Amino acid sequence: MSISNEIAGMLLAMLEETGRAEIQRNELAERLGCVPSQINYVISSRFTPENGYTVESRRGGGGYIKITRINYSAREQMLMHIINSVGDSIGEQSARAIIINLNHGDFISAETAKLILAAMNETCYKSIPPEFRGRIRASVLKQMLLADR
Repeated sequence: MSISNEIAGMLLAMLEETGRAEIQRNELAERLGCVPSQINYVISSRFTPENGYTVESRRGGGGYIKITRINYSAREQMLMHIINSVGDSIGEQSARAIIINLNHGDFISAETAKLILAAMNETCYKSIPPEFRGRIRASVLKQMLLADR
């Protein structure tokens, strides 16, 4: 098992018990025989809001890292699934289909759908070189869905 998987497994075990894990990075690194930056890497790559976690940290001698599992409603789960599935780039028609489906499924309101559809419209991106439009559109879509939680 890789050290990253071992760190993640240990943190997940703590989360299973209480729904949160509070650690001191240096102590955990000593116990596992790794460098503290390895723990930072695992936390920043596997314990993200998109994966259902919040991370709080305090630096200094008595510093800690606290990871908490977010309890999503069905609506939030759907929105996070969409956000994760969008990827790095999306075209106007695909974004439009996602928004229309979210509205028809009552995951977002008609007003929210109209605003997001306006932001996905190709005319918003005409001054941007074509090779960057899909990436920017995906970023805007994700942020708008996150803001509507």
